[in-house]
Amino acid sequence: MKPLATAYSQRLLRGQTPSYERLQARFAEDGSELNACPVAVHCGWGRLLIGHTFPDPVTLAEELLNEQPGERDIALYVAAPQQVLAQSPQQLFLDPSDTLRLWFTDYRQATRVFRGFRIRRAQSEADWNAINTLYLSRSMLPIDPTLLTSRHDGGPVYWMAEDEDSGAVIGSVMGLNHHTAFNDPENGSSLWCLAVDPLCSRPGVGEVLVRHLVEHFMSRGLSYLDLSVLHDNAQAKNLYAKLGFRTLSTFAIKRKNGINQPLFLGPGPEVGLNPYASILVEEAYKRGIDVQIDDAAAGLFTLSHGGRRIRCRESLSDLTSAISMSLCQDKCLTHKVLSQAGLNVPTQQLAGNADDNLAFVEEHGRVVVKPVDGEQGNGVAVDLDSIEQVQQAIEAARAFDSRVLLESFHEGLDLRIVVIGFEVVAAAIRRPAQVIGDGQHRIQRLIEAQSRRRQAATGGESRI
Repeated sequence: MKPLATAYSQRLLRGQTPSYERLQARFAEDGSELNACPVAVHCGWGRLLIGHTFPDPVTLAEELLNEQPGERDIALYVAAPQQVLAQSPQQLFLDPSDTLRLWFTDYRQATRVFRGFRIRRAQSEADWNAINTLYLSRSMLPIDPTLLTSRHDGGPVYWMAEDEDSGAVIGSVMGLNHHTAFNDPENGSSLWCLAVDPLCSRPGVGEVLVRHLVEHFMSRGLSYLDLSVLHDNAQAKNLYAKLGFRTLSTFAIKRKNGINQPLFLGPGPEVGLNPYASILVEEAYKRGIDVQIDDAAAGLFTLSHGGRRIRCRESLSDLTSAISMSLCQDKCLTHKVLSQAGLNVPTQQLAGNADDNLAFVEEHGRVVVKPVDGEQGNGVAVDLDSIEQVQQAIEAARAFDSRVLLESFHEGLDLRIVVIGFEVVAAAIRRPAQVIGDGQHRIQRLIEAQSRRRQAATGGESRI
């Protein structure tokens, strides 16, 4: 490998777009053997096709069409995307992402220290399982480590951020050394699959992972780090701009599939749906089920497949009886039915005058206030132990329903279970948000950082 390029030579390279002709010219300029073999690196979730190693648009398009089911291939550094798309316009699309580059001569080390976690490489099966759990929580494809191109052949390396107290994996990132992958004469590298646990209470995990990758590749004598980020991901772009990344004039192409369908269809009428309805609509699209949005604000939509049509309101459908809906909608009725079925339920009464409310608080000590008819946690207040708190919560709950319930509070796990066809298909435990002070940042800033991660991971539903 040649030594790190000088700042002068880097300035000459910065305005040049990656292309096959330019890459071959650089090989000739350096006296290296011309590399005519197209390069495809398997990253565990699909292949990364190095676009400017493909001699013509036809070859690149054919390789993209060889994408395996359940995977997601990406062709980066495509100089003439229109020529590639012309080979199969019905199956390929231009990825709406921006490519950013950080020249290492522009990089400045961090002036503050982030504590509470460490960075290390993924090695064991337990590491891969933890990373996949993280990626799935961010709606990313999991990694199959058996498919990875070996490091000896220029394959990628995955790094993980591990909480020093709990040992939990709270972040991950993939790095690719271009010199080992395709003998890159410009000594480049790239970053992929950056993700941070939306429930992580440690600040700066994403920034530290990026900096770790930068400094790792700098120590290997490389010259720059590239990455691809969705054009509307303002939060990530702000972080990258702070670190010195600048836009690179190049393009990426992908094959149309159920995984990246939102990228080539664009926003549709389902944009106005609430999170519950949006989840169902997105899953219907992935399964080839036609969706008609009847009223986004009301959460009404119609599913059509094989000549059958079912109208839905969020998770309720034509198959749900009016009686069942009433039992679920009215929390008083829900409480009564569950009690009659022999289940343990909290003590409950409708909020009344101040004296009645005070008597309930004194009897149970800790109470919950909620509207009789409501969802998404709107108007719900938990673990209240004074009449002043209860009265304030009642007034807030009445903004969602004139009838308000008081319930006794009981500690334990908040377990939500999804049942389809009388079978449990999913479960989740809801826990209150927590942040841990690090002696450097204000608590308000830590709360805001975690709230942003929660919003990004849940489509705006979960926030602090």
